[in-house]
Amino acid sequence: MTKSAPRPVEMTTIDTLLAHLVDHWHHFEPEHSEEGLRGRICDLHRYNFLLWHEEDIARSPHVTDGRIAQVKRAIDRYNQLRNDCIEKVDDWLTADLTARGIVAPPTAPAATETPGAAVDRLSILELRRYHMREQIERKDATTEHRQKAAARMVVLDEQRTHLVEAVDRLVTEIYAARRPLRVFRQMKMYNDPTMNPYLYKASGRAA
Repeated sequence: MTKSAPRPVEMTTIDTLLAHLVDHWHHFEPEHSEEGLRGRICDLHRYNFLLWHEEDIARSPHVTDGRIAQVKRAIDRYNQLRNDCIEKVDDWLTADLTARGIVAPPTAPAATETPGAAVDRLSILELRRYHMREQIERKDATTEHRQKAAARMVVLDEQRTHLVEAVDRLVTEIYAARRPLRVFRQMKMYNDPTMNPYLYKASGRAA
């Protein structure tokens, strides 16, 4: 069996960082000073944070149509940046694997999800856990509501444990050359003025 190279991150450490940032960013500007792989993960987390709160606004029945249009454009922009960040996490890992000379054999089975995509799920999960905890602690909510939120939190905690373990296992297998890392390119089209027909037809410009 191929010996695994040291992993560049531990998912328990990353998850702790994500949870801390969710709480911190609810009181301060969503910024960070991390670099390298951690920096790319924090960039991804930041756009998920911004997306979450724009989507909350979009679902409010009290905002105007004009505000909804602004929010929709912000959601599209943040979602594009979020997907770019997922690829940048995987690109960093790919470059690190290349630098270490780690190459999986052609017959090695690829996972259906990249580490970047899995970290994206973990980021969203930490956002969901933070806001579920808010529901558990709501003073203006009924006991039944808080109990319902607490039951859901138990499930979210289990999912977090399983996801952290699964991503750690995936990264270990990749760094042991038992699985290849194949970056999944999203190829988003809706923000591209040469790909979205509503944009290029409205502008009257050829691609």
